[in-house]
Amino acid sequence: MAAREGGADPARPVLVFDSGVGGLSVAREIRRLTLERAIVYLADDAGFPYGAWEGDALTRRCVDLVRKAVSEHDPAAVVVACNTASTLILPPLRAALAIPVVGTVPAIKPAAARSRSGLVSVLATPATVTRDYTFDLIHRFAPETAITLVGAGGLAALAEDKLAGRPVDRDRLAAEIAPCFCERDGARTDVVVLACTHFPLLREELEAVAPWPVDWLDPAPAIARRLCEVLDVDPGARAAGGARGAVTAVSTSGRDLAVVRAVLDAVARS
Repeated sequence: MAAREGGADPARPVLVFDSGVGGLSVAREIRRLTLERAIVYLADDAGFPYGAWEGDALTRRCVDLVRKAVSEHDPAAVVVACNTASTLILPPLRAALAIPVVGTVPAIKPAAARSRSGLVSVLATPATVTRDYTFDLIHRFAPETAITLVGAGGLAALAEDKLAGRPVDRDRLAAEIAPCFCERDGARTDVVVLACTHFPLLREELEAVAPWPVDWLDPAPAIARRLCEVLDVDPGARAAGGARGAVTAVSTSGRDLAVVRAVLDAVARS
């Protein structure tokens, strides 16, 4: 990977943090753009799901976990690949660390720009749709767009099921996303923001059960590009004969995260 003058040391990894395996939707985009940089994936599966946590307790937990991981792995940057956590922990985490922290927040601004009908739904965890951060994004970037906030309590678990090789309950999936599909004065919802990093992992199933086609807005590619900016590296650049960066996967429950290594190694081989 070619680093521009002043860019982050390519020998240092990127730390990707999520409550489970949902952050893979972000990590695989990071892998595509920074193939030679190592990735440390930290899954707080012992705390999953984050939507059930009280805000202050979740903030303390996440900041402590990430600070410990940074001390152990010395990453060049941290990516908080979780919308629920990002709406709470970005300010205290940035204050605690001396390296860049890239967050994941609902992609409301690009959704409003893409919509032709003016009807946009934000599909998120129940916690994310109640955060002041989310309402502030709507006020700042989509004041003229009709935004429907949908708190889906079961989708993250369905994504975890899928990556574990268990079948996805499509009836349950359809029921969870039904409130996203609105009709008003002859117009229909045409953009659905996937405001939880678990949800893009269900993209195929979401398209299959949706009552009509929509633009499913996955923020992961933009997050990966933002990481390249803060690391000051050229996205997708390859050093001559460059080897793939190592993947280290750590879970707070102690369970093996072979699926993380498999998904990211598959990206590297593609």
